[in-house]
Amino acid sequence: MTTTTSQTPPGATSEEAYLVLEDGTVHVGRAWGARGETLGEIVFSTGMTGYQETLTDPSYHKQIVVMTAPHVGNTGVNGEDPESGRIWVSGFVVRDPARRASSWRSERSLDAELEAQGIVGIRELDTRALTRHLRTAGAMRAGVFSGDAVPAATGPSRVAELLERVRSSSQMVGADLADEVTTASSYVVEPEAGTDPVGTVVAVDLGIKDMTPHRMAERGLRVVVVPSTSTLADIQAHEPDAVFFSNGPGDPAAADDAVELLRGVLDAGIPYFGICFGNQILGRALGFGTYKLTFGHRGINQPVKDVRTGKVEITAHNHGFAVDAPIGQESVAPHDGGRYGRVIVSHVGLNDDVVEGLECLDIPAFSVQYHPEAAAGPHDAAYLFDRLVELVTSHGAIATNATDDSAAPDGSTAPEENA
Repeated sequence: MTTTTSQTPPGATSEEAYLVLEDGTVHVGRAWGARGETLGEIVFSTGMTGYQETLTDPSYHKQIVVMTAPHVGNTGVNGEDPESGRIWVSGFVVRDPARRASSWRSERSLDAELEAQGIVGIRELDTRALTRHLRTAGAMRAGVFSGDAVPAATGPSRVAELLERVRSSSQMVGADLADEVTTASSYVVEPEAGTDPVGTVVAVDLGIKDMTPHRMAERGLRVVVVPSTSTLADIQAHEPDAVFFSNGPGDPAAADDAVELLRGVLDAGIPYFGICFGNQILGRALGFGTYKLTFGHRGINQPVKDVRTGKVEITAHNHGFAVDAPIGQESVAPHDGGRYGRVIVSHVGLNDDVVEGLECLDIPAFSVQYHPEAAAGPHDAAYLFDRLVELVTSHGAIATNATDDSAAPDGSTAPEENA
């Protein structure tokens, strides 16, 4: 067991809080946000900005997030930046929270928001040492404890009790969480007023961020966001020109319903675009496996290479699982004897050669592992939404031509073009 402690700065509360990892590592810091107990998988985010978007990203459901940036909370909290209607992280770990918010956009302090939403946090511990440990040992179960959640026992007995609570908690491997974060009912994000839609996209909400459908609507797409429990018939009832699967939490290996739903979409010939969890679901639908990364990619500064152009993008990530597909070559999607045809790995992470994108060559489908909506983050990957528009418009033209030209001069049926 390893224990680290912190020093209390002048004027700060002396109320202790404990961060306990399942491998026995213990960090002692100060209570922050709500008091109590929280359990989840502990991960770190390397973003220097965008903590409000991070907190409200549904992909962080059941996770305790460690911010590697030492100073957090200086811009406070506002009503414009959240990516969903609530904070989703299980717990929040920071080195040096701001004593006051200094942005003109701030409506309240970060610690007040954490307390109001019941998010247990811990501050004033060595997040650099913690991050280095997680990079070596990997993401694991953990717990943050403060207030009445701290046992009356002291010394090793206290730590032993807290460690038992952590080790009794659920693991991320095998967790099917999309239904816990999805929208309760469908809603529509329309293009800008006065703009005729260039097509309709049905977005399956596996944990979607608010900015994602707005990025599509900015390009003239009408976006119908539907719950993760939707059926293929539910999707087709909206007459989509394309289907989108969003980011989301959990283990893709456990998302069998989403995989079967996507196979129905692909079999129906509907164009498909997916990001993050949606990339992993496409990988599984094509017959590839997925696996858990040691510590994952979380932050807004991840370098990714487009293998076709050689261009390097700086991108926003939040994922702990990846697709196991062959890099650097065309392959035949292994599901059902290759019924989905050829596929390539279109993007690769430059830090660790992780699959960051898939492109199908014989059906209209592609995906990326990262977040092109860039909330928060760089805008290098914004072109992917333009590619979706091109897929929608070109596929519609192909389908129209195929219908118009279906009757051959001799009265027979002409073969359909490969869309």
